[in-house]
Amino acid sequence: MSADDKIIIADDAVIHPGDLHEDFIRSSGPGGQNVNKVATAVQLRFDAANAPGLTKRVRERTLKLAGQRATKDGVVVIEAGRFRTQEQNRADARARLTALVAKAAEPPPPPRKKTRPSKGAVERRLKTKAGRSTVKKLRGRVEND
Repeated sequence: MSADDKIIIADDAVIHPGDLHEDFIRSSGPGGQNVNKVATAVQLRFDAANAPGLTKRVRERTLKLAGQRATKDGVVVIEAGRFRTQEQNRADARARLTALVAKAAEPPPPPRKKTRPSKGAVERRLKTKAGRSTVKKLRGRVEND
């Protein structure tokens, strides 16, 4: 994927390359002395609040799903440092952002249909409740007459 390609997720969710900003930072974790001198981890910033390729619903859900990864200004920050090369970390960060926006673009679930228990089910429940009540009452102290 080149840097000029826009990422099409759904009809109402498109990520334009101008909306993404990448910074390369030093990665933590294994790698020996190489970790201290090579910036292989990527910090991907996506301005979700002002992204023209997202509808209002997708924009709001993206920021909600991002949680702590979203700033107050509506910028989603994804850090990827699992791999030892910049290219792999860049692809990983973009894949994670794409998955986040794809989840936000999913249509909402259908509304729940209200159901009522049948008359027989209510009677059975009340009958078992009454039975348990008598069992517990019988556990009390026995009085000698």
